[in-house]
Amino acid sequence: MTQSASSGQKLRHMELGLSDEKAIDMYVKMVTARKFDERILLLQRAGKVNFHVSGVGQEVAQVAAAFALDRDHDYFLPYYRDYGFVLSVGMTVRDLMLSVFAKAEDPNSGGRQMPGHFGHKKLRIVTGSSPVTTQVPHAVGIALAAKMKKKPFVSFATFGEGSSNQGDFHEGCNFAGVHKLPVILMCENNQYAISVPLHKQLAGKVSDRALGYGFPGVQVDGNDALEVYRVVKEARERAVAGEGPTLIEALMYRLSPHSTSDNDLAYRTKEEVEFYRAKDGIPKYKQYLIDCGIWSEEQDEELLKAVRKEIDEANEYGDKAPFPAPESILLHVYADDEKGGVR
Repeated sequence: MTQSASSGQKLRHMELGLSDEKAIDMYVKMVTARKFDERILLLQRAGKVNFHVSGVGQEVAQVAAAFALDRDHDYFLPYYRDYGFVLSVGMTVRDLMLSVFAKAEDPNSGGRQMPGHFGHKKLRIVTGSSPVTTQVPHAVGIALAAKMKKKPFVSFATFGEGSSNQGDFHEGCNFAGVHKLPVILMCENNQYAISVPLHKQLAGKVSDRALGYGFPGVQVDGNDALEVYRVVKEARERAVAGEGPTLIEALMYRLSPHSTSDNDLAYRTKEEVEFYRAKDGIPKYKQYLIDCGIWSEEQDEELLKAVRKEIDEANEYGDKAPFPAPESILLHVYADDEKGGVR
């Protein structure tokens, strides 16, 4: 019997509407995303895959946000570090492996996009592109459709703090605010826009920018899983009630380099990285579950074994899967006639 079930005391996750099982599932997704990310970094360094943009240090907020949304109806517009998020809304480790190996079965793009450029029609993950924050006006457009059709779903977009300086972000916010659209915009403020530190990017809070567009902005500790869950859940409730958008700024730290092409020690120190590593939200959330009596070190060891097995199998599958056929480069470019020809 779990502590939460036996003590009669309502624990923090239960107060937020999370069952013990869902609280644990959140942790499983965080660990899976972290271990996947670490594996791809190794594969890239070994020359097995070409490129990787890491999300290490950002998984807690991604997973918590996903669990606070309606994963059967909402629309998702993640940015390129959101492995924890896409795993939480239904993508698999195999799906992600097929993407990084650029294989034909890759559900994101058939092996044509860079890794981290997610897209999955069945899961309502809207295809992203490399120019940063273009997903914000797209999310706003989807929210406009929800309002026009009177459908109770929201759109949810993520982006980095550096790209909150882009015109797409401001135009999207303005339109969403004017029309009170059901969109949630979450900035994953990881302190660096590639090599540019936060104090050289912004003179104030990202969340305060919402004030100029007439809707709430909330800053939250991105390493606190349950607080992120609460804030996103409340934002969704506002959205479906017709109260308009919310801008969320989740504070976190990018523990890995910007990408596998980046030498991060050219612009920050090992001491700085280790200082923030000590604030990593995954171990803190694990300890919370243990303190609640619903998780243990023994269960954690079993989880790590299971996750490694899952990643090993996906790794092998992705490595051996076929590449796209060369002639498939013409697919989805021209309209095909009934006989399969091009007109």
